[in-house]
Amino acid sequence: VDSAETSLLNKLIRTSLVESSHHVEILQQDPSSPLFSVKTFEELTLKKELLQGIYIMGFNRPSKIQETALPIMLAYPPQNLIAQSQSGTGKTAAFVLAMLSRVNAAEKYPQCLCLAPTYELALQIGRVIETIGRFCADIKVTYAVRGNRVLQGTALEEQIVIGTPGTMLDWCFKRRVVDVKKINMFVLDEADIMIDTQGLSYQSIRIQRALPKGCQMLLFSATFKETVRAFAVQIISNPIVIKLREEELTLSNIRQYFFVCRSREEKYRALCNIYGSVTIGQAMIFCQVAILTAELTVAAGRVVEMSQDGHQVAILTAELTVAQRAGVIQRFRDGKEKVLIATNVCARGIDVQQVTVVVNFSLPTDQKSEPDFETYLHRIGRTGRFGKKGIAFSMVESQNVGLVQMIEEHFQTKIKQLDPDDMDELEKL
Repeated sequence: VDSAETSLLNKLIRTSLVESSHHVEILQQDPSSPLFSVKTFEELTLKKELLQGIYIMGFNRPSKIQETALPIMLAYPPQNLIAQSQSGTGKTAAFVLAMLSRVNAAEKYPQCLCLAPTYELALQIGRVIETIGRFCADIKVTYAVRGNRVLQGTALEEQIVIGTPGTMLDWCFKRRVVDVKKINMFVLDEADIMIDTQGLSYQSIRIQRALPKGCQMLLFSATFKETVRAFAVQIISNPIVIKLREEELTLSNIRQYFFVCRSREEKYRALCNIYGSVTIGQAMIFCQVAILTAELTVAAGRVVEMSQDGHQVAILTAELTVAQRAGVIQRFRDGKEKVLIATNVCARGIDVQQVTVVVNFSLPTDQKSEPDFETYLHRIGRTGRFGKKGIAFSMVESQNVGLVQMIEEHFQTKIKQLDPDDMDELEKL
């Protein structure tokens, strides 16, 4: 699953902001220009219509990144900004507030351009604008995306144009429906995805270079690799840079065990024994390939029937659309399914408080048949969230026991071997 799909999935399933214990790091070009942060939205002197919209979004107070970013984005004279923080920390709502604050509703022409790497992500930003801006009746949005055709010379009346770089380039220079000299704010979202996708960074730079000198530039990214940093500095002049480090997953409150199983049938039996012996809130079962997932669903269905809970088994693979995946995850989060079986498509970003058990039906490996440490961490990190205790079981073929030792050494952790048929030992867990 590519990074754009992962980002969209996170946006669709996010029900609350990701809280961070880290401080926002600020790199400032001009030390004489004072910076300040806010603890309430009222301190920003926003129009009352925007405050109403923010509260409808469910924000009662600014998130960590919003506390620092919003005063910079709303400052006068306008300041350029590069902001990096993980998905779910409130970046989109922040720049949407900035766009809605900057436009002059009385002027009926494009004033803000916002670029996103895909059609779906552009629409998702639009939904946030429509929610926060629902009481700003005179501010309109249009989408420069595939399928939304405009005739050359059309006079656009919408003040905010959201789109993908290719179509936006077409609207600005070929169809000339956007007068780039009248743009006063340019937002580039998901910069890390943009530079991973062929041609998008080049198209974005072409648009940016045609904008007037006083246009405010805002760039956002979930990560800040060297390639992203180089691209950001190329596109944004004299920026203030703010960073919020991502929360790190830890294995400290997860008990890890493994079974040595000679066959797939032994793995199924061990699964039944886990379910029959261990108190489970909700469980996630990961397997390496999609072919296995269908078989596993049948097996897990039998396991659930044994427990007589009457819950269904949910299945999550890359073959599902992003919207379908979001629906499956939401049903699991709501407790409508007891067991979620997944390939690596959802090893990241699914925080469900009731998940107490994670099962690796097969250990994640890379192309060299060595442990995929990052995937292992993200898989079993689905349990033990929010300070709770969690349990992770791994099913291991006898020839792969060495992988367990490599994982132990890498994470400086202990993974205890259990007999898959020893019900007494399982019940002690």
